[in-house]
Amino acid sequence: MAKGITQDQVSAAADALVTAGERPTVEKIRARLGTGSPNTVTRMLDTWRGALATRLSQVLELPELPGDVGQAFTEVWRLATTQAGSLAQAALAQEQNALLAAQSALTQERKLWDIALAEAQEVAQSADQARQLAETRLADMQRLVEQQAGQLAELTQQRDTWQRRAEQLDDAFEAHKGSVAAERESQASHVRAVEDRAHAEIDRAREESKILQATLRRQEREASTMAARLERALDSARVAEHRAAEQRTCAKTFEQQLARMDGVPAALLAAQQSLQAALQRETILQAKLDHLAKGNRTPAAVRKRKPRSASGAS
Repeated sequence: MAKGITQDQVSAAADALVTAGERPTVEKIRARLGTGSPNTVTRMLDTWRGALATRLSQVLELPELPGDVGQAFTEVWRLATTQAGSLAQAALAQEQNALLAAQSALTQERKLWDIALAEAQEVAQSADQARQLAETRLADMQRLVEQQAGQLAELTQQRDTWQRRAEQLDDAFEAHKGSVAAERESQASHVRAVEDRAHAEIDRAREESKILQATLRRQEREASTMAARLERALDSARVAEHRAAEQRTCAKTFEQQLARMDGVPAALLAAQQSLQAALQRETILQAKLDHLAKGNRTPAAVRKRKPRSASGAS
C-alpha cells in the first residue's frame, strides 16, 4: 500500500465521483487524491464496489423507513444504475471506436508488414546467395585453417622441444653458476688465508727485525765498551810490558852484578825474588790481554752475523 493512501480516502473519492455523476476509475481517483499506486487504488476500488452493493441492499431492506423514503432511495438507486449504464454504454462506445481505430491501424500496419516481408524475402534471397558464397569461402578458410593448424602443431612441437632445451640449458647454467660461485668463494677464502698468513709473517718478520736491530744496537754498544776496555787493557799491557822490560833489564843488571859480586847472597836472593814477582805480573797481564782479545773477537763475529740474519728476515 502506498504511503498516505487508505481505504476510507479511496471510498470517499469514489462516492464523490458517483455523486458528481462520473464513473469512478483508477485514473480519476489517483487524480483526485494526487497520489497512490495503480495496483493499490484498483484493489481498494474493487473493495469499494463490493461495499457499495452491500450498502444499497441494506438501504433497501430497512423496514423502519417510511414508504416514501424507501421509494426515494429506490429512485436514487435506479437513477444511479441508469447513469452507470449510460456511462458504461458511453465507455463501451469509446472502446468500440478505439477498437475500430486500432483495427484500421492494424490493417495499415499489416500492409506495411507485407511490404517489409517482401523486402525481407528479397533480403533473405540475397542473404542466401551471400550465405552460399560465405560457405564456399568458409570451406576454403577451413582448409586453410587446417593447414595452418598442422603448421601450428609442428611449430608448437618445435617450440616445446626448444623450450625443453632452454630449460636444460638454464639448469646447466644455474649448476655451472653455483659451481663457479663456490669455486670463487673457495679461491677468495684461500686468497684471504694466504693474505692473512702473509700479513702475519710480515708482522712477525717486522717484530723479529726490531728485536734483532735492538740486539744489534746493544751488542754494538757492548762491543764499543769491550773495545774501550780492550784499548785500556792494551795500554795497561804495554805499560806492564814496559815495566817488565825494565824489570828484566834490572834483573840482568842484578845478575851481572851478582856474577861480579861474590859473597853477597842476600842481595842475590832479593833480586831473584823481584825477578820472579815481575815474571808473575807479566804472566797475569798476558792472560788478561788474551782474555780481552778473545772477548773482543766474539762480539765482532756476532756483529758480522746478525746483520745478515736481520736482512734475511726483513
